[in-house]
Amino acid sequence: MPKLGQHRNYGKTFKTPRRPFEKERLDQELKLCGEYGLRCKREIWRVQLALAKIRKAARVLLTLDESDPKRQFEGDALLRRMVRYKLLGEEEKKLDFVLQLSTQKLLERRLQTQVWKQGLAKSVHHARVLIKQRHVRVGRQLVNVPSFMVRTDSEAH
Repeated sequence: MPKLGQHRNYGKTFKTPRRPFEKERLDQELKLCGEYGLRCKREIWRVQLALAKIRKAARVLLTLDESDPKRQFEGDALLRRMVRYKLLGEEEKKLDFVLQLSTQKLLERRLQTQVWKQGLAKSVHHARVLIKQRHVRVGRQLVNVPSFMVRTDSEAH
C-alpha cells in the first residue's frame, strides 16, 4: 500500500468565459494579449479572476455600515493594498473607486509591462524574454515571473 501524502486542494487561479465564442470578447482578449505581450488568454482570465475577487470584497464591505469595525479594518487593508500596487491614487482612497478598477490597470502593474515602460526592453515581448532569462531584479530579489505585480516602493529598481 503506497503511503498517502498531504492532499493539495488549491483553488482555481483562472475562470474560463461562459460563452467561449463571443466575437467581441475574443477580439478584446486578442488585443490585450498583443498590447501587453501575454502568452495566452489564460493570463487575462487569471487577472480577471483576481480583479473579480477584489471587487467582490469591496462590494461586501460596502453593504456593511460605515461604523462597522469589520468594514473599517478590512476596508482600510484593501485600500492600502490597492494604493501599494498603485491601482488607486492617494486621493482615491474609497471603496467606490475599487469597483471602478479595470483589467488594464492590473495588467499595467505586471513586471513585464513595467520593464517595457521603463525602457529596459525594446518591446513587451523582449521584456518577457529578459525576465524569463533572469536578467531582471526587483529590489534585491531576482524575479523570473513576468506576471509579478510590482509595488510602488520597488518600482525604481
